[in-house]
Amino acid sequence: MRETPTGTPVGVDDPYDHAGVCDHLTDDGRCRFALTRAGDDPEFAAARRRADYDCVAAADAEFRDCPHYRSTTDGRECVRCGLEAVRIAHDDSRPLLEEHHLSYGSATGGGDADEPSHEITVALCRWCHAKIHQSFARLDDDAAPDPEAIAAREERRAKEQSEFGFSTARERLDGEDGG
Repeated sequence: MRETPTGTPVGVDDPYDHAGVCDHLTDDGRCRFALTRAGDDPEFAAARRRADYDCVAAADAEFRDCPHYRSTTDGRECVRCGLEAVRIAHDDSRPLLEEHHLSYGSATGGGDADEPSHEITVALCRWCHAKIHQSFARLDDDAAPDPEAIAAREERRAKEQSEFGFSTARERLDGEDGG
């Protein structure tokens, strides 16, 4: 199993098995990195320009063949147990979901030195995240949300629902007067 630079497990053998399309891929199949960050890698940008900015994976290559490939989470639900994110505006409480790195975008990411290193992340609830790093739990385990996770989510949903409620000034004043 792959490990973090500090030696804790990341829950997968091959991060690419859990990676999606490149974050730099535009809707029309072009490379956003080459279009917007050409100065960061002029040789790469020049090669993409010669190919009409087509993504490296548009030919016979895979995303992992691109030096600038990255696949980061949308953070909507835990990929292990399915717990959905509930975010309350203007609330500083700890998020239910956290970004979990499967690959770190540098040679210190626990892979082979010859293998390209790309940033690959998925969303995990903080309960699954702890299990992955503190045990031999795996990303593809058949897991259900912890009861504590469900309680935290439902508490946030109740708060969210209360913010949707509407009461007239009269109802609010009557409630303060006791009737």
